[in-house]
Amino acid sequence: MGSTRLEAFSDAVIAIIITIMVLELRAPHEPGLQALVPLLPLFGSYVLSFIYLGIYWNNHHHMFQVTERVDGSVLWANLHLLFWLSVVPFTTAWMGENHFAATPTAVYGVTLLMAAIAYYILQGRIIRLEGQDSTLARAVGRDWKGKVSPILYLLAIPLAFVHVLISQLIYLIAAIIWLVPDKRIEQAVPAKASPRA
Repeated sequence: MGSTRLEAFSDAVIAIIITIMVLELRAPHEPGLQALVPLLPLFGSYVLSFIYLGIYWNNHHHMFQVTERVDGSVLWANLHLLFWLSVVPFTTAWMGENHFAATPTAVYGVTLLMAAIAYYILQGRIIRLEGQDSTLARAVGRDWKGKVSPILYLLAIPLAFVHVLISQLIYLIAAIIWLVPDKRIEQAVPAKASPRA
């Protein structure tokens, strides 16, 4: 089967996740700028999570631009990824509401780790279905970003109990690594006979 419905469903779910997350940002009842100060931790966690969700949406989109077909295992792997992404609003709000306390910050890292693992599984299922000579397999190559990110999250989780700023910095570094445009799949698309829009 083709991947169009899976892409549309995933786009809708990620859009809903972002919407739920922004609804956690409550407007203050006072009109002055000082009323925004207590909201800064929540807003900071929202910005970080929005970036992460954007990264996943972007990479998911690129991955399915070079995916010709899906099967049941790909559908379930995709749902597995969407499950962990759907937990992001909860861990984001918990971390922000508690001013980046150690436990919520560590749990946020667990969510990022599980989403990274789920994405890796999804990518692997697609490559297994389409073969090692598929466009995706060639484009992914050694996938150093996909291997470094989980290691960073594994470091950040226990370090939240040492100092939360260390964990936050690690989460930010991992996001920055992914923000740098990754041209592997974009460069692989022209090699296809008829790339999809």
